[in-house]
Amino acid sequence: MDVKIAKGVDIKLKGTADRVYANIRQSKYYAVKPSDFHLLIPKLIVKVGDSVKAGDVLFHDKNMDIVKFTSPVSGVVSDIIRGAKRKILDIVIEADSEVQYKEFKKRNLADLTRDDIIQDLLISGLWPVIRQRPFSTIANPHEEPKAIFISAFDSSPLAPDNDFIFHGDTDLFQLGLDIISQLCNGTTHLNLDGNSNSAKVFSDAKGVQINHIYGPHPSGNIGVQIHHINPINKGDVVWYLSPQDVLSIARFFRDGKYDASKIVALTGAKVKKPRYYRIIQGMSIA
Repeated sequence: MDVKIAKGVDIKLKGTADRVYANIRQSKYYAVKPSDFHLLIPKLIVKVGDSVKAGDVLFHDKNMDIVKFTSPVSGVVSDIIRGAKRKILDIVIEADSEVQYKEFKKRNLADLTRDDIIQDLLISGLWPVIRQRPFSTIANPHEEPKAIFISAFDSSPLAPDNDFIFHGDTDLFQLGLDIISQLCNGTTHLNLDGNSNSAKVFSDAKGVQINHIYGPHPSGNIGVQIHHINPINKGDVVWYLSPQDVLSIARFFRDGKYDASKIVALTGAKVKKPRYYRIIQGMSIA
């Protein structure tokens, strides 16, 4: 399907990341921030001084206790930072020099059912990467969406180039798509930038509907894409997630561990060497 968006503007800013990976030392502290998740009320499972592995539960959603949030690294819970009315702002972990992973049960991927996938994502702490529209809240595992959307590009200024980030991950990305598409009886949409030739990791993807989105920013905005391809009517629910979250889910089912690594672009006019970095989610920017 081709979608053409007429209104909008591509904002040109200096400081786009060079297509180069740079090394960065591991942070001493990592944090998980409940405020990153809309309408979440956290219920703590850990306390200061507890030792955790990557994948151990830190807290769950008070309104839906099956939705768990896990540690991105191993180490010791060094601080729980609270704000007004004791609202939990950060769970801070002092990381080990080498990440130790909690081992999860590996399943035969060919035998996975929808319920198996949901249960494993809930246990691992990966479920919160799946959001739902309207309201951009964490997806409700008790509901079934009419469609799932993944945008393979970001049209916002200085956004990272997914074609570069996903080089060499074709098989892993396809595995993630195969798993995610089982969560919905409707269509799983993979949206590509129609203004350029997307990498084969996206253009050759199977088991999904590939849509080409043409036009200026905000053409890469997932809400705009949903509006033009499969609008949300009263009572409808649509799920969406990012391409890197697809990789995280694939790595979990392939390796049996929660790997919170991401690739980010450090960009902007004030950055001397804008480039890409592989990090673990939640690291201190210091």
